[in-house]
Amino acid sequence: MILHEKYRVRPSTGSLIISGIIIYLIVSQCLYADTRVRVACVGNSITYGAAIDDRSLNSYPAVLERLLGEDYDVHNFGVSGATLLRTGALPYRDTAEFSEATRFKADIVIIKLGTNDTRMGNWTGADEFERDFKEMIEHFAGLPGKPDIFVCHPVPIHGIWRIANDRRLRKEIIPAITRAAREKNIQIIDLYTPFKDLSGHFPDGVHPNADGARIIAETVYKAIRSSE
Repeated sequence: MILHEKYRVRPSTGSLIISGIIIYLIVSQCLYADTRVRVACVGNSITYGAAIDDRSLNSYPAVLERLLGEDYDVHNFGVSGATLLRTGALPYRDTAEFSEATRFKADIVIIKLGTNDTRMGNWTGADEFERDFKEMIEHFAGLPGKPDIFVCHPVPIHGIWRIANDRRLRKEIIPAITRAAREKNIQIIDLYTPFKDLSGHFPDGVHPNADGARIIAETVYKAIRSSE
């Protein structure tokens, strides 16, 4: 049976507009989806950029993003005072930033923790530190996106009053990080060696200034590029 033209159902103007909007939104989402490589910088106050003027521009994650370019989205998940040890005064795993870094859907995770663990009140031993470091690696490596993980040897702790802390860093923490990373087949970024003779970049002996943060960023940048 052939319907007379007058009885044919024609789409209303409103439905045509709605359909057009839906098509536009779908196409726009496909065209403008954020395809940048997402980099999560996990760490303590050194990552956060404490004591750096205008840290939003001069912290190492901010500098790293500029070095990597527009195809990368680098996010700063640093927490001042955070420890790697879960028995420390402020375990990183108990912070909001840890949860945010987990949800970030990172393609690359940079872990830089250990400086605050050198404090007498936080330190419980190399075995516990290595165990907790392995758990941190396993957590991020086990995320659905399977990000690439880089772990950092912490920068030196300078100053005559912190000799014991730096010794613990060199003799116990860095070896524990190395063992954990090698067991998990994770790349290590050495941030200790480049700063051994650059105490001037650490005004308080612990936190780098903008020049120090730039060197950290450049070192991390080279590690990321060399792994591509």
